[in-house]
Amino acid sequence: MCDRYQGYPGKKRGSIGYDGYKKVNGNKLSALVDRNGLPLACTVAPANVHDSRLYEPTLETFEIPEVQVRPRIISADAAYDAREIRQYNRKRGIKSNIPVNRRSRKQPKRGRPFGFDPELYKKRSAVERFFSWIEAFKKIVPRYERYEHSFMGLIHLACSIMIARVLG
Repeated sequence: MCDRYQGYPGKKRGSIGYDGYKKVNGNKLSALVDRNGLPLACTVAPANVHDSRLYEPTLETFEIPEVQVRPRIISADAAYDAREIRQYNRKRGIKSNIPVNRRSRKQPKRGRPFGFDPELYKKRSAVERFFSWIEAFKKIVPRYERYEHSFMGLIHLACSIMIARVLG
């Protein structure tokens, strides 16, 4: 489904791409968060990579050594409505709570409808809360770092500060 994007470590400002939607050069942060908005895994890619292509690498970065832990239910927005993502989740025993994206379908879907819980989907605001927290760190949003590993280090530092604030 996805080629793991490795960036361009030798080039200046490694993973920068043009985002046609926002009309800016930049990068995209993909995050896996829990119900409280605390980060579990983060991935950075150029801005011109579609969100659904970052799904698998983001879930693969979420691992705890010697423990077989995986999320039971994943709520994602309609950009992640793809056959590959639903098959990836089904193979790993993860329930998908993703609304059907009617704009990406040429014909109406035939067969059994996908399971979708709107009450559980409302709790997806934890992701938006995480992104507002991460944008509060002024060094992360404009990305002054030259290399991708330096930028990911700042993101991990910001995430650890967020977790420390919550834990007290």
